[in-house]
Amino acid sequence: MDKFQELSDLVASMQDDFDKFYDKKNKAAGTRVRKGMQDLAVFAKATRSEVQEMKNSGM
Repeated sequence: MDKFQELSDLVASMQDDFDKFYDKKNKAAGTRVRKGMQDLAVFAKATRSEVQEMKNSGM
């Protein structure tokens, strides 16, 4: 479950910047949101590859 916790932490770390960008219209927070979303995409891609590899190897 370490991967799930890592995902949860990544999403939680973006909450303040989402609030600042969408509620307070802070443009700098928008840049941080985009970076966080890119980090999330990289994490998702790596996790998908890991799951596929584990599945194919019979775990």
